[in-house]
Formats: sequence, C-alpha cells, structure tokens
Amino acid sequence: MLYAIIGEDRTGSLDQRLATRPAHLERLQALQAAGRLLLAGPCPAIDSPDPGPAGFSGSIIIAEFDSLSAAQTWAEADPYVAAGVYEKVTVKPFKKALPA
Repeated sequence: MLYAIIGEDRTGSLDQRLATRPAHLERLQALQAAGRLLLAGPCPAIDSPDPGPAGFSGSIIIAEFDSLSAAQTWAEADPYVAAGVYEKVTVKPFKKALPA
C-alpha cells in the first residue's frame, strides 16, 4: 500500500537540511531502486522553485510499504529526523486516484 510521509521542518533548520541531504537522498534512491517510490520532494518556504535562504517548510514522500507501521519505522529513521530538520513527521495511508 502507498503511504504519505509529511515532514515539517523546524524553523531555522536550512543548514542542517543541506548538510544532511546526501544521506536523506540515499535512502530515497534505495526506495526508488526497489520500485517503491511514487514521488518525493521538498516544499519551498516561499513561492519559488529556488527559495534560497528562505529554505523549505518540509517535504512530502509517497512510497509503498508493507504496513503503516513499516512506513512509520522508515520515516522515524530518516536522517532529517536525526539531524533535527523535521520538527514533526506525519505518516498516513494514501490512495492514488489520478493520474490513472
């Protein structure tokens, strides 16, 4: 089943985000290689694809896991969590409707 993982950045965490990004991307690339990643990306803090020093307000990941518990365990092990980038992480089931 698909699950949405929504990470909300802690204010002022841009430096930690940038420093931890390679480890974060490595885990996402592993999901992609396994054919389990539907989409992933950051949410700019301002209305711009390159927010510069404004940074990001969080990230959204939609991926396939065996269960909600497995998705939560994966999300809790994210390097952004360990580095203090994410202030809050929400994991919930997701049902893709479109595009078909």
